[in-house]
Amino acid sequence: MFAESKRRVTAVQAAELARDVPRDILRVAVMLHPSQAELDEVWSQFRPDVLQTDVDDLAILQVPDGLQVTPVFRAGRALPATLPTRLLFEGPVSGTGETTDWSAAAELAARTQLILAGGLKPANVAEAIAIARPFGVDVSSGVEARPGVKDPQKIYDFVRNARAAGNGAVK
Repeated sequence: MFAESKRRVTAVQAAELARDVPRDILRVAVMLHPSQAELDEVWSQFRPDVLQTDVDDLAILQVPDGLQVTPVFRAGRALPATLPTRLLFEGPVSGTGETTDWSAAAELAARTQLILAGGLKPANVAEAIAIARPFGVDVSSGVEARPGVKDPQKIYDFVRNARAAGNGAVK
């Protein structure tokens, strides 16, 4: 997480955290309105596999060759006729813990690989998956004991509930 947040890390910290992670696990640089200098620093120090940032940011950034992009589309904003192969869909403001429009997400999920974000937590992830049928889900604050501190039990419950819903076990 490189966007302004309690979860924010530097490029050097991210590289250190990822040092012992197997290479087949994707490293995602989550950014919000980065400058070109910020993106370049993250690329040179951390070497992410994927950049996740607002779709509007991509119009002004020079994304390095070899860096995949997952654009963030926000509920309530106009969508282009042609969508990327994969996108992240969330509410108007990141990190607020507010759920997004799952019905709108379902419409998008029928057209692309949609990663659903925004207000997901163990108690609602199964319902969100049942409604939106996303390619994947994204969570951060919904599995925290307090801001910036993850709760292992909440992570376990979230993954368990998401897997059950993804397997059709939740109606």
